[in-house]
Amino acid sequence: MSRRPLIRELPPTRWFLRHPRYLRYMAREVTSLFVGAYCVLLVIAMQRLSAGPVAWQEFLVALRSPASLVFHLAAMAAAFYHAGTWFNATQKAMPLQIGEDFVPGAYISGAHYLVWAVLSLVVLFVAGVI
Repeated sequence: MSRRPLIRELPPTRWFLRHPRYLRYMAREVTSLFVGAYCVLLVIAMQRLSAGPVAWQEFLVALRSPASLVFHLAAMAAAFYHAGTWFNATQKAMPLQIGEDFVPGAYISGAHYLVWAVLSLVVLFVAGVI
């Protein structure tokens, strides 16, 4: 029996391409960068709004640029993917037990999607879109 420790070779890049589960994990982690960048954009919007009407109008003009539109579409897609994967993970992360039985995972994820849809409708109603 050898006393040398087993040192497994792990390449520093592309390890997540070896299995689809790892790829989905890394995709979810990358989407959090888009969500964080959009939060920073909202903080900048609040700063520009507090700076006065001229600064706010300049900010709104900047939001109409093609690069801004592409960023908003990418951030929305990333937010949908991020939320969807999180809602699907809750059934495993927070199993709900009532008595001796566990609530089916589809009910837990479905409740998250239902609340998300209702809150989205409330926001659209308050914003005057619907």
